[in-house]
Amino acid sequence: MQFEDKLGYLADPRQLTEALDLKNASTDALVAFYRDMVLIRRTEETIAELYTAKETKTPVHLGIGQEAVAVGVSAHLNSGDRVYSGHRGHSHYLALHAPLTAILAEVMGRATGASRGMGGSMHLFAPESGFHGSVPIVGATIPIAVGAGLACKMDGKGQVAVCYFGDGACEEGVLHESLNFARVMDLPVLFVCENNLYSSHLDIHLRQPSNSVARFAEAHRIESRVIDGNDVVAVSEAAADLIEGARNGGGPGFVEAVTFRWLGHVGPNADIDVGVRRSPEELKQWKERDPVRRLTDALKEARGVDQSRFAEIDAEIETEIADALEAARGSDFPAGNVLIDYVYAGGRS
Repeated sequence: MQFEDKLGYLADPRQLTEALDLKNASTDALVAFYRDMVLIRRTEETIAELYTAKETKTPVHLGIGQEAVAVGVSAHLNSGDRVYSGHRGHSHYLALHAPLTAILAEVMGRATGASRGMGGSMHLFAPESGFHGSVPIVGATIPIAVGAGLACKMDGKGQVAVCYFGDGACEEGVLHESLNFARVMDLPVLFVCENNLYSSHLDIHLRQPSNSVARFAEAHRIESRVIDGNDVVAVSEAAADLIEGARNGGGPGFVEAVTFRWLGHVGPNADIDVGVRRSPEELKQWKERDPVRRLTDALKEARGVDQSRFAEIDAEIETEIADALEAARGSDFPAGNVLIDYVYAGGRS
């Protein structure tokens, strides 16, 4: 197979390591981006610690290193919008400011969890925050988001649906069916592909003839943006344009955010002993493109934000996570007699 390196510098971990170009974004918004990304990272690091200590009751798929995507997109969503995710969905949930205690309780199998302790890390649910569900079946929420987009169009309230997925989901037929339907019906849906170049353990070079997946959007005449997924400003700009277009009747949009997960497919290991190109050297290079560090450097250099401000935010987050973890640990496990209460509509007869 002849492989096309269409992403070029975007997929080269030796590139794009400098501080971000902040453009015209307000300092307050950028500091909020920093806070959200650090909260996501520290929460996932905490989940990794729980996993290692065998306190989790579920597998966990961590997206450390990919925080900028969810934060940049969520900045432009409203309370009536509907967001869907897959198995690596912690960041998408947290970027909507969904309850922190509920996600920790869920991975620990507690009744106060986001899915009442019965779904685990891959089945999160917080509709009050706009997060309408995640599932572990690859690509499964893509058509659901399209259905939500149809409902949004019929409601006529200017709401949009968002679905997050990885490059591996682009090999599922349902994505292509969904892109086609969304375009034909001009639905207000934003498709967000976090292209981290791996599907489970398999490099995209072995799965597709090109490393860019935006070609699928182009085939369906859907407006797309291919961006550095470790640049929260670039993600925010792309999402703002496409979401505004969707709200105003312009139909669907597609974001391909090129990024890299620092940890393996499942659990806290780095998976540097699997795959073809995933090596200690490659991982080290990608960490130089850390989305949090690049934003921090830019805020210090271009906006004069002092280190003490970042330290203050970090301390607040540590306290918030500690309090949430204590509350989650203090919660009960679901009672045995509720096992099938949520299987059928209306509960048990």
